[in-house]
Parts: sequence; C-alpha cells; structure tokens
Amino acid sequence: MSQPSPSSPLPLFSIDANEPRGALAADPPLVPTEELLEEIKQESEKLETATPQEILRWAIDRFAPRFTMATAFGPEGMTIIHMLAEMAPETPIFNLDTGYQFQETLDLRETIKKRYGIEVEYKLPETTVAEYEAANGGPVYKTDPNRCCFDRKLSVLHKAAKGWHAWASAIRRDQSPDRAKAPIIGWDKKFQLVKVSPLANWSKAQVWTLITKENIPYNPLHDQGYPSVGCQPCTRAVGAGEDERAGRWSGFQKTECGLHSS
Repeated sequence: MSQPSPSSPLPLFSIDANEPRGALAADPPLVPTEELLEEIKQESEKLETATPQEILRWAIDRFAPRFTMATAFGPEGMTIIHMLAEMAPETPIFNLDTGYQFQETLDLRETIKKRYGIEVEYKLPETTVAEYEAANGGPVYKTDPNRCCFDRKLSVLHKAAKGWHAWASAIRRDQSPDRAKAPIIGWDKKFQLVKVSPLANWSKAQVWTLITKENIPYNPLHDQGYPSVGCQPCTRAVGAGEDERAGRWSGFQKTECGLHSS
C-alpha cells in the first residue's frame, strides 16, 4: 500500500458512531435535545462578552461534577488551570500522553502539582511507543500523521471523554481558520459532550499578559520559538511572520490533531 506524500491530503480516521460516547455514555446521560442545544446557543451568545472566569463559573455551576478538562499544557491551558485552581481546584484535568511528548511538557505536570496541588492524570494509549512502532514497521508519524494522532491521541481521548457532560477547551479563535468560528459554548459532535471555550475571544497577548502578571508556569519551549507545542517528532520552531501553528506537522497538509476540527 502506497504511503501519502507530505503534500497530498491525508486519510481521515473515525470512531464507530454506533458506540455511545461522551455525555451519551454518562450516568445520567446528557442528550443533545433541541432544548439543550437551544440553551447552549443562548448561553454562548450571553457569554460572548464575559470574562474567561465568568465562562468557567457558568460551566462549573451548570455541569460539575461532570465537568472536566483535557490539557496539552500549552499557555492557554496553563492559564485555564490557574483559573480553575482559584475557583474549582477539584475539577478533574487530564493529559493525553502519546509517548512522544517533549520532556519539558511532561515536567509541567509536576510543576502544576507543586504550584496548585492539582494532579493532572495521564491518559495513555494501549501500546507503548516501542510496541506501536514495532507493530507498524517504524514511526507512523513519518508517513501518516493523521493515523498516528488517531491511534495515540484521539482514540484515547474518546475513551477519556466517556461519562462527562462537558469539558473545557483552551482554544482561541485567532489561532487558526479551523478555530475561528468556535462558539463559547457548543455541542461537540465528535466527542458528544458540551465544549466550553473560555479563551475563545482572547488574543495571544492577553494570555501572556496574564501569565506574566500571575507568574503562571509555562513550557520553556515557548521561549525557544515554539508557540504551539505538540509531540516532539511533529513540532518545530516557527520563523518570523509564520502562523503560530505552522510548526505543527510541518510538510503535511495538517494543522490540527483532530480534537478541535469537525
């Protein structure tokens, strides 16, 4: 079977739609009825001018204890963790440890524990990196990063999302075209739960202003030309004038792992 070239579109992978996911697998389940979707739409519109803290407070009041957060320890994620530590430190937070993360990224887990008393849970694929690469004749990310992301990240995230009614997302609308139309509150069709994006309307400058003001811990790679940090093999530093996500999957027609794309 021929492998896709770096310049050609990559094949997509998906989870079996027949299996209950996200909030549909919760007890009790949260079903996207017309009433719920209308509520989400109205609240999203109301919260367009709200602060991130106000958005998080609404989400906590509405969905806790079935409210969670997945984080890759980016500056936006660290900002939200800082906010949650002040208002709801009991909120469960997890990281998808693909086995390919930078050590600088992994070190932030211990930093968060020491600073906030919050222990971020690792969610792991079923196989180690060595087992995965041995079964596939080498690193899959070199030829098919979509499949690697699916196997090592998205499939793990689908399992991790089961049983929750809502989760916090750290995306900003100005990060990429894929994220430009993200609502403050929306129904996540892929993972089947409510997605809350408290930083959607914030700029990069606002995020870093708060990080500096509050001395929020962050990945030291950001000071080395990596505005967006993912897995080590698929992340490079960006040059002057490049999009902040240009360093992700460089050489492929890919800018998202699939978590935030429809």
